[in-house]
Amino acid sequence: MLAQDEEDEKALESLIQDTFDHVWSELNEENIAKYHTEDFLLLEHGEVWNNDTISHYFEKALQQEDQAKRTNDFEFISIKIEGDMAWIAYWNNARFEYQEKPARLARWLESATATKTGEGWKLEMLHSTRVPLD
Repeated sequence: MLAQDEEDEKALESLIQDTFDHVWSELNEENIAKYHTEDFLLLEHGEVWNNDTISHYFEKALQQEDQAKRTNDFEFISIKIEGDMAWIAYWNNARFEYQEKPARLARWLESATATKTGEGWKLEMLHSTRVPLD
């Protein structure tokens, strides 16, 4: 049986993976509330986004003809848990595959804060910095 901290660490790694798979890869605004707190903020390469900003982004992205299939892979650097709050640092690697264009790779260095709710862990804030590929 896993100790509580180990169980929470696994749950937080799953939170990151599931958020990117079921929100960002699927462009699914219905899943935002499942993985984000109501006051969630994304600090994305010099821009401040909230849940509404993300929903509007998805509306526009879904209108594009050549939809990318996004696959996410993470390398976790550190997870710190203090009671019902957690801080996560990780590398985010994504592959975007298109029908009409060559696949594109992207990489970000990210940190996130999460809070434990009655529904489980949810992201409260995400800070994302694009990293050039070699």
